[in-house]
Amino acid sequence: MNAWPEGYGLHVLDEVDSTLDEAARIAPRLTGPVWILAHRQTRGRARRGRAWSDPPGNLAATLVMRPEGGVAQAALRSFVAALALFDACVAVTGRAEGLALKWPNDVLLNGGKLAGILLEGVGAGGRMDWLSIGIGVNLAGVPDRVEEGAVRPVSLLSETGAEVTPEEFLAELAAAYARHEATFSARGFAPIRTLWLERAARLGETVTARTGTRETVGRFDSVDADGNLVLITARGREAIPAAEVHF
Repeated sequence: MNAWPEGYGLHVLDEVDSTLDEAARIAPRLTGPVWILAHRQTRGRARRGRAWSDPPGNLAATLVMRPEGGVAQAALRSFVAALALFDACVAVTGRAEGLALKWPNDVLLNGGKLAGILLEGVGAGGRMDWLSIGIGVNLAGVPDRVEEGAVRPVSLLSETGAEVTPEEFLAELAAAYARHEATFSARGFAPIRTLWLERAARLGETVTARTGTRETVGRFDSVDADGNLVLITARGREAIPAAEVHF
């Protein structure tokens, strides 16, 4: 197991409303990045205000930090977190087969949703005061209820047989994140983008991007230097900054 990364704090809670809410509470007192792990969340949440269910034994964690750079730069850390999640899954299972990264913020295993990432933050004047990266991983179980049309949830245990505690997984995740964060800070988004694309789900295939009432169908060509989804459509090349992607 990887050693805990130097310079990163750790708070472990038996129960909390959500690790993202706890991150917002402690952010004003931050002196360095801190991981928050909760064994139970009473009001976990996902993108677009959806609820996030945490069956016992799953990972509910948030990294809260004061990032360098502006809002756009901070948003690219969703890709840093996705790479860290991929590496942590490989570390605890010993295999990369079946793992893929789904734009913008999911980790897939054998085609099912294993993990999700949610970024929140506070800033002004184009700069970030603090950034929280919320991460949920189905280590042991899956939610009882799934939104219609959503990717089917899977767990690490059901798909690989790996029995991993939240603490064990977080140790691998934190170490992997620290490595990729160091690359991002020193060299920018380009090497992160390259690694992410090597692990991307459905690259080169036709996908559907939905934003509100708009639907764009095209071939998944790339992710650009700003993190936008790039599709080749009947209208030409389109860069999409935010959407729900469906296969």
